[in-house]
Amino acid sequence: MDDVGRDIVSLLGPTDIRILANKLGLRPTKRLGQNFVIDGGTVRRIVRTAELDPDDVVIEVGPGLGSLTLALLEQAAKVIAVEIDPVLAEQLPRTVADRLPEASGRISVVPADALRVRPEDLGEPLPTALVANLPYNVAVPVVLHLLQVLPTLRKGLVMVQAEVADRLAARPGSKVYGVPSIKAAWYADVRKAGPVGRTVFWPAPNVDSGLVALVRRDPPATAASREEVFAVVDAAFAQRRKTLRAALASWAGTAVRAEEILRAAGIDPASRGEQLDVADFARIAEAAVTPEGVPGRG
Repeated sequence: MDDVGRDIVSLLGPTDIRILANKLGLRPTKRLGQNFVIDGGTVRRIVRTAELDPDDVVIEVGPGLGSLTLALLEQAAKVIAVEIDPVLAEQLPRTVADRLPEASGRISVVPADALRVRPEDLGEPLPTALVANLPYNVAVPVVLHLLQVLPTLRKGLVMVQAEVADRLAARPGSKVYGVPSIKAAWYADVRKAGPVGRTVFWPAPNVDSGLVALVRRDPPATAASREEVFAVVDAAFAQRRKTLRAALASWAGTAVRAEEILRAAGIDPASRGEQLDVADFARIAEAAVTPEGVPGRG
């Protein structure tokens, strides 16, 4: 069967989505961020942009009724679908068996909250790629959590609210650069991968969406831990308008100590958090935890 014919058979269209939702008595809820993709072209675009290899094991968060899941199964070795809604989690394997029966053995459904999922919940092999239409209200925490607990993830492509896409991919100096930008950069190179309109969803959200691509890389070399670096980031942006000397005063103990740490790290105390990249924050954290790095310590 050619690709066009295959799409007609396997992918879910708008009518299929509504029929399935009615069958399940499903009313998408804002609480769970349920906006289902109903456009086959968008689904194919997501999978194509994700650049999956045939041996990739994909983790999909919030598969919903399975629109994206089916397209992923046509490209990847396996899909691990993490679904918090028990009704949807129970239905997804049936949908795959009906629409793409040859892939039934390559779908694993984990009925769980993605914010609490651990490697041992997923079985083997562990995921190598994250591809998902993420609920808007938990998109950033989910991405950061999965990058943290799943070092096997080499790449990702997530669809998120357009504003969130801007923040995740922002660079130093940008007005939207902040905590999500820096924490994501700890794990990966992050870039925007294109806009997505509202009409491809059911129900249509009140905001536009965007695709964000991630490619895993090593974090900055530092003697400080991830938790210590992230604590500096959180403190720097808790009072975004203040200089780092002032913003980090509570974190360091005093403004004087904050200035000592910043100077030891080679950072101007009069600068602001939005001017620094993740490596700069790593140097600040390292200076704070290395006695010989800060005058008056040791």
